[in-house]
Amino acid sequence: MIGRLFYVAAGAVVGGYVVHRVNRARNALTPGGIADRVENRVGQYKGALRELNDDLAEAVREEEAELLRHYSPSRGAVSGPTITPKESSARRDD
Repeated sequence: MIGRLFYVAAGAVVGGYVVHRVNRARNALTPGGIADRVENRVGQYKGALRELNDDLAEAVREEEAELLRHYSPSRGAVSGPTITPKESSARRDD
């Protein structure tokens, strides 16, 4: 008697799990489910690209600071007035 009750309970648990998985798979294949998955992936890619952009910007700032330290006018390596990018583009237009 207890053996049969165990098998009935185990069957109910397994059956409930199977129904849950089938419903989950069915919902994943609907247009809304597919859209949700795509939206999640796009969000992950956007986060990764944002992090990459931040890392690259930090590396560029560090490299720029190093170059400015190395070629700063106070060391005597560069003589004459410094030209900002805006002034330099205006001079090319002349």
